[in-house]
Amino acid sequence: MNPVALAVDDLREQYLREMALVRQTYERTGDGTAAIRRRSAVVDRILIEMWRRAFATQPSQNISLLAMGGYGRKDLFPYSDIDVLFAFADEKVEAQSKEAVRAIIQGMWDIGLRASPSSRTLKEAGRFDPDNLEFTLATLDRRFLAGQFPLYQQLHQTILPGLVLSEWNAITQKLGEIARARHAKFGNTIFHLEPNLKECPGGLRDYHLALWFALLFHLKETKEWPKHRGGVFQSARGDAEAAFDFLAAARCFLHFRHGRDDNTLDWQSQDEAAAHSIGLETRGTADPAYWMRTYYRHARIIYRRAASLMESIPAPVSFYRQFRRRRTPIAGTDFVLDHGRIDVVAGAQFNDTSAILRIFSLMSTHGYTLSQAAEDCITDSLPALVIHIPEGPYLWNALREVLLGPHAAHALRTMHALGVLEMLIPEFHGIDALVIRDSYHRYTVDEHTFLTIDNVHGLRQPAHDYEQRLAQLLPEIDRLDLFLLSLLLHDTGKARRTGEHTSQSVELADSFLARLDFDVEERESVLKLIRLHLEMSNALRRDIFDQENVRAFADKVGNPMLLKMLTLMTYADIKAVSPDALTPWKAESLWQLYMATANFMDRSVDEVRYHAAIDPTLLNRIRAMIPASEFEALKHFLEGLPQRYLQTRLPEHIRNHFLLAQNLDQDPVQLELRPLRQLFDLTVIVRDRRGLFADVAGALAAWGMNIVKAGAFSNEAGVVVDSFQFSDVFRTLELNPSEKDRFLANLHDVVAQRVEVDQLLAARSHMNHNGNAKVEVPTRLKFDSESSSHSTLLQVVAQDGPGLLRQIALTLSAHHCNIKVALIDTEGETAIDVFYITSHHVKLTAAAQAALATDLTDALEALRTSAGA
Repeated sequence: MNPVALAVDDLREQYLREMALVRQTYERTGDGTAAIRRRSAVVDRILIEMWRRAFATQPSQNISLLAMGGYGRKDLFPYSDIDVLFAFADEKVEAQSKEAVRAIIQGMWDIGLRASPSSRTLKEAGRFDPDNLEFTLATLDRRFLAGQFPLYQQLHQTILPGLVLSEWNAITQKLGEIARARHAKFGNTIFHLEPNLKECPGGLRDYHLALWFALLFHLKETKEWPKHRGGVFQSARGDAEAAFDFLAAARCFLHFRHGRDDNTLDWQSQDEAAAHSIGLETRGTADPAYWMRTYYRHARIIYRRAASLMESIPAPVSFYRQFRRRRTPIAGTDFVLDHGRIDVVAGAQFNDTSAILRIFSLMSTHGYTLSQAAEDCITDSLPALVIHIPEGPYLWNALREVLLGPHAAHALRTMHALGVLEMLIPEFHGIDALVIRDSYHRYTVDEHTFLTIDNVHGLRQPAHDYEQRLAQLLPEIDRLDLFLLSLLLHDTGKARRTGEHTSQSVELADSFLARLDFDVEERESVLKLIRLHLEMSNALRRDIFDQENVRAFADKVGNPMLLKMLTLMTYADIKAVSPDALTPWKAESLWQLYMATANFMDRSVDEVRYHAAIDPTLLNRIRAMIPASEFEALKHFLEGLPQRYLQTRLPEHIRNHFLLAQNLDQDPVQLELRPLRQLFDLTVIVRDRRGLFADVAGALAAWGMNIVKAGAFSNEAGVVVDSFQFSDVFRTLELNPSEKDRFLANLHDVVAQRVEVDQLLAARSHMNHNGNAKVEVPTRLKFDSESSSHSTLLQVVAQDGPGLLRQIALTLSAHHCNIKVALIDTEGETAIDVFYITSHHVKLTAAAQAALATDLTDALEALRTSAGA
């Protein structure tokens, strides 16, 4: 066939004009589903006309043009690729049509359509390539566009059904593998701060995954394609379709906003989508947290539907398994157990909750899942079940069985998704998909709650050293059921969004406990744990080795059993905030605070060891590592160092610090750098001077290091042992081992005051640029002269960023404040730093606090302004 050139200028103008109308209609109505259908129709008309022009001189024989994939589904988003298939009767026809096909593809690009073409003969289309599953899936979503319809019918009615049925197991198993790998890439969770609307679990890819599985199961059962493709996945309540409509509106918004196929719902996009109420039934402006709450609800529906259908894939049948009984009736219910999945018998109806609660107890104990039919049956029965809601001991016994099972979180999630949990505990409804919108909290409040319960049960199989220690407390909890109930209710007060949520949670929990007929002791145990559930986290932001801090915390807790529960609750609570919230050093601090408080309560021998002026055992261990002639010098070095220093260092480290201090006469700056898990631990030993802490912090910031913890110690001789734990954000020391010596030499010169820190910061300012903050954190200062007998506590809450700690330390130095202890913590983009300070060896007066507050606020505001410039 001779080369074919298509004139498409008029088609390009037609396409641009019609797409402008599509966008205008979308922006006016917000209907994303209608927009993608309209674009599909627009492209249909363009391609059919191009086909007519390409084959104008020679009618197309034995060749067809098919829409595939999203285009085949008529789900053509504004900037999505156009998947098409050129189907040929044989190789001869393919060769004869080569130039016309090439002209059509080139014309698509000239018009502005991102063509994604495929070509197959009928013989090739009937082969399954396990390495190209995408093509097979695309054929499931095919439509006839142009050419020979009989050829399409042969493909549609014979070839493709035969291929899918013959390779059904291979296709479904491969599809499941790919989906599980994608889910694992995103952490097997729908909860992401900036989700990808297409690829994330619960996104459009999962919606299509559910469609594909439903279609494959239908084809296997009936041996024919469904009359109406959408019918295989229509839900009785329309929730899956509503979820698709929301995601379609949101994805159209992203495409139009960015002018490309960009599906990431970043922070700013969330703000704009909420401002335009994208996907919502009401127009106007919505709160971004509310808008994301709607997103998570829809994503949860799709994710559960896709996961349920994926779990229906038959596992490869072993020789033994084929003789096992497939469906085992569950006594006293209309449910059956089928290879780890709970299904429902045909025609089952429920009018009481006993059978339902029995099922969730089994799920909690054994980890069973529900079939889609069972889930739909339970949800459809809720109007009848709500009339017979159990209360009192019966409700508590049923709920208790669920809470105590090792798979309690899984069972509770299912109860929540089906509406059963809210039916039993209406107080829980307020935190359904509730978003705490900052860069620290990864999960919605309901999912956070389930994760706390999961974290506690996970201690039965500890994965880390700190978990092994915490796991020792679990068997000592005499009422684990009450403890788990406290976890279930501890954040329900966040739904009210007014006031401090712990008191609101206590109020809501109290109303629920009244319905359980708890006695006074049980009730108070749960309520007190909820009331105090933030106290240990607050205590961790103070010096955990300060006796007054420990005493105040112990007074609030009151008894050792509550302390154990509060320790486990704090561990589970922090870990459930985000995957990175519980760092090893934070877990270590939690354990140390538990031990210090337990010792304070018990008045044990350990308390004497920790609080003695000098530990003879420790001293003797260090003495064995040094010459006898150095023993008196060692005692002199340790004299006056706080106990927190001795308790957080191994004897070998203390020995090394002592030996470094002995060299101060030869070199007034002694440094030690060692790896500490995923961090680095820097120790600076020098004779005290003003601005020392600020200079070291500034030098670390100049090198791009992120300080996560710091401590300032000094002995009676005026020797300072400052400690900084930091992460190497740019992996400078890891990727360039030779830089370690230059790094230490640079620090040495800064501490020795041979190099100005400002000079370093200016030279490396390009490294430390963070860009725009996602969340604006207002600066808050709080002074406390009561919690410590020797120091004034200063808590600084501010926007985290390079140079923050140095600026704080510089301002403190300018006010002649001596830093006794510095506790550095970061939650997302929020820095929460606590300093124990004195001025001229005494606490700060009220006037000194006021002056410091003014200057520090001004300094941090100037730092924020310069960072944003």
